[in-house]
Amino acid sequence: MKQYLDLCNRIIDKGTWVENERTGKRCLTVINADLVYNVAGNEFPLITTRKSFWKSAIAEMLGYIRGYDNAADFRKIGAKTWDANANDNQAWLNNSHRKGEDDMGRVYGVQGRAWSKPDGGSIDQLRKIVDDLKNGIDDRGEILSFYNPGEFHMGCLRPCMHTHNFSLLGDTLYLNSFQRSCDVPLGLNFNQVQVFALLAIVAQITGKKPGMAYHKIVNAHIYEDQLELMRDVQLKREPFDSAALSINPDIKSLEDLETWVTMDDFEVSGYQHHEAIKYPFSV
Repeated sequence: MKQYLDLCNRIIDKGTWVENERTGKRCLTVINADLVYNVAGNEFPLITTRKSFWKSAIAEMLGYIRGYDNAADFRKIGAKTWDANANDNQAWLNNSHRKGEDDMGRVYGVQGRAWSKPDGGSIDQLRKIVDDLKNGIDDRGEILSFYNPGEFHMGCLRPCMHTHNFSLLGDTLYLNSFQRSCDVPLGLNFNQVQVFALLAIVAQITGKKPGMAYHKIVNAHIYEDQLELMRDVQLKREPFDSAALSINPDIKSLEDLETWVTMDDFEVSGYQHHEAIKYPFSV
């Protein structure tokens, strides 16, 4: 929680105003932020200075794991986060690659589970990672990347958190996650939850102990219409202690995650929080 608040204060105190072409809004911006999450100690990084809807964040990650490319599929498992980008983004609505309502195109999980090969067929990056880790293999390339410039025109949004790099030391699994851009008031708590949960989930299905998760953000920003709420409301509140995340121990394989797992298989305990804050969202 402290590192989140420190980043917010750093943006407000030292950030530079940048015009964002996609949204038409200004952002108060800093370059480079490094966050660390203690997954081994189960210090779940839920923001406590406002209510955080952690189930949506994990549901979205579950959709990525399953390779979903449709906002309707995300809604079914409890994540409405793709509704706007799939249906309200005018550039995507005009894109000839869009298949219809709720279609997201070749973004995020599609790349992770079915990266197109130039000679035909596809690569399932996540399957390779899980198989290697189960067998105690770390070839220094246990990398899950959603960032495919050759297919940016075929999706509704370039990936923000674009790469997850797993590392194995003995029987302990570590994760380095890389994010090119982050809407700190709205998106970061989502992303923190996802990085933490991804390491915890992959460690569980590969039979490894979770270690630390390292989260690198390149461009961290607060939109101009979010600044007052962050500075005058959220940062005035006293934080509470960390919560803890429990995952159903019956989840033992990638196939389990692909088929029967729901949000009922995840539980958070000890979560104290202040009232929710409705930050503006920029499509």
